[in-house]
Amino acid sequence: MNNLGVDGEKMAREYLVKHKYKILDTNYSNTIGEIDIIAKYKKIIVFVEVKHRHSTQYGLPRESVTLYKQNKIRQVALAYLKYKNLIDSPIRFDVIDILGDEITHIINAF
Repeated sequence: MNNLGVDGEKMAREYLVKHKYKILDTNYSNTIGEIDIIAKYKKIIVFVEVKHRHSTQYGLPRESVTLYKQNKIRQVALAYLKYKNLIDSPIRFDVIDILGDEITHIINAF
C-alpha cells in the first residue's frame, strides 16, 4: 500500500473513533479480497472502504468503488461474519472519501 493509502486509512480510523465507532479490524483480507476497516457502531457491523486522493484529476475518490469492488467487499464481509460467528448481526457498507484533508463519510454507500 502506498503512503497515501496508509495516511487515508489512519485519517478514517481517527474519524470513526471520534464519531463513536469501535474499530474491530483493519486490512482484513482473505483469498477473495480485503476490507480496509471493520467497525461497530451501536449494534451494527460496518464494513468501510477508504478512498483517498489529493485531487479530482481522476474523479472523486468514491467513484473508484466500482460495482466489481463492491461485490468483492460483500464477499469478504460474508466470510468475516461467518468466521467471527456474527452472521445474524445487522451490517452496512460505508465509504470514507478523503479529498486532500476533507473527509466525507458515505453511510450505506452500497
